[in-house]
Amino acid sequence: MSPGRGSAAAPLLRATLLIVLSACCFGSVSPLTVIATGRGMALESVQAWRYTTSAVLLVAFGWWRGGGPRVGVAPWWTPRILLVAGGGQATVATLALIGLRWIPAATASFLFYTFPAWVAVITALRGIERLDRTRVTALLLALGGIGFMVGAPSAASLNPLGVTAVLTAALVYALYIPVLGALQRRREPLDVSRAIAVGGAALFVAWAATTGTLLRIPDATAFGASMLQGVLSAVSFLAFLAGLRVLGPVRTAITSTVEPFWTTLLGLLLLRQSVGTGTLIGGVAIMGAVLLLQRPPVAPRQAQSSGADT
Repeated sequence: MSPGRGSAAAPLLRATLLIVLSACCFGSVSPLTVIATGRGMALESVQAWRYTTSAVLLVAFGWWRGGGPRVGVAPWWTPRILLVAGGGQATVATLALIGLRWIPAATASFLFYTFPAWVAVITALRGIERLDRTRVTALLLALGGIGFMVGAPSAASLNPLGVTAVLTAALVYALYIPVLGALQRRREPLDVSRAIAVGGAALFVAWAATTGTLLRIPDATAFGASMLQGVLSAVSFLAFLAGLRVLGPVRTAITSTVEPFWTTLLGLLLLRQSVGTGTLIGGVAIMGAVLLLQRPPVAPRQAQSSGADT
């Protein structure tokens, strides 16, 4: 290998490892939530401490890094930005994690990863991108994967409420992605990340305080699992943004598909949750749909004029 190729490959490898790290951090949230709630800690309290931890870490990192908002751009701590960024993330997280009350973490993670298919549907309905053959195939794969999970004999115990909650979270996330894109047009990714963490922390703390569960911590294990989620979330934000800068959106999305498989592994090791054949087959189908959606659209061939052969 020539020195030039080696020096060019090193940043790509580093960026790829950062995206894998981010995906594994995100994929660890669901099992840790199951551990905390299983020990009697309320979901809103778990998420309040998770987002508070992330907010403290990201705000501290931003202070250490320095810099301020661009001239003419509303700063990230504006109440409207906090509400939009934090509210969207809080909604997605709540729906996805509520589903864990009824279905295993592995199944929930695979179902949530149908969100690229919903993005394809939404962009087609809005006339942004057409539903070509590739996207239709991906949709059929994703829907077939859901059907395999829910309809397989091994999935007879799956509660429809859990499946509905996670699929709704995937749909909301698909709607939330363009919102994040709009927020990042004139802002640093770190600013949007801080808005997500601080806004989410404010909403979950208010929810937990209202229900009286904020300080109702059953034991150190539950509290530690909640705080660890916050650390992992902060790391995942920074690792994801650093990797995305080098790899671009397509390779980043493909690399991120390690997340549901990592969640499945943690479910087996930490929670002793069995993984049925339907979950595995359905998960592979959903991941196939995600990878298929990363293919660039093929431009239609221009019709050749009849005089071209003359």
